[in-house]
Amino acid sequence: MNDYRKVTIKVDPCTEVATDILAALLADEGYESFVAEDCGLTAYIRSELFDEAAFARVTEIFPLDDVSLTFEHELVEGQDWNHEWEKNYFQPIVIGGNRCVIHSSFHTGFPKCDYDIVIDPKMAFGTGHHSTTSLIIGHLLELDLNGRSLLDMGTGTGILAILAAMRGASPVYAIEIDPMAHINAVENVATNGHPEIDVKLGDAALLADMPKVDIMLANINRNIILADMESYASVLHQGSMLFLSGFYTSDVPVLAEKAASLGLDIKSQRELNDWCCLQLEMTK
Repeated sequence: MNDYRKVTIKVDPCTEVATDILAALLADEGYESFVAEDCGLTAYIRSELFDEAAFARVTEIFPLDDVSLTFEHELVEGQDWNHEWEKNYFQPIVIGGNRCVIHSSFHTGFPKCDYDIVIDPKMAFGTGHHSTTSLIIGHLLELDLNGRSLLDMGTGTGILAILAAMRGASPVYAIEIDPMAHINAVENVATNGHPEIDVKLGDAALLADMPKVDIMLANINRNIILADMESYASVLHQGSMLFLSGFYTSDVPVLAEKAASLGLDIKSQRELNDWCCLQLEMTK
């Protein structure tokens, strides 16, 4: 059986910090994947593991006293995943004029573009709809990637790594911490004809054994980026570019301070719907 419980949690007030903490606590209870919403979080857990008492435990230990959590849940049968994503989350999207179209294998009627990426997201994050993904895709469409090595940290569905490979980046590495998302990324890179992308399961600890790269992407969140930026810097050589996203414009000062301490200079800052993407260059 591949049935899941879809648990919709209202977080009031809803902030990135609150939803990040909530996702971490739910992961400890067996929840496998999460979708950030305007007013909270949607979380998925295998139906046989769902337990309302577990959510009560999370509520009791949630560390932010001024935040209230309420939830409702429903059964989503395994054979309905494509319909669930198509109905609620994933419609074809075109980025950069007619440069790049992102769609699922079950979509029809999408326009023809220079780069056609097929993403069957299942339970993994990264369909191109989120502002942060779109911001990095915009950079990838502008850069000369031919023959340049690239690493995508927190690859999700693999969408950014796939586009980079399509545009000539080589070799291309991708790292994903979530086992289900890792499987999904491997499937997606194969579907798009780029099985040469090296998709690794793990976290920033893997960077200790990675070669230095010309370009690195990290579309995650502020807290993880701050904690792991030193590891990111370890795989960059002088002149390498680092693209960071997954945070709000208001987070830039603290990220810029950390980056400067590691020899990373901000070259550009782009914003979309209060989300931000920083382009940095390693100077040492």
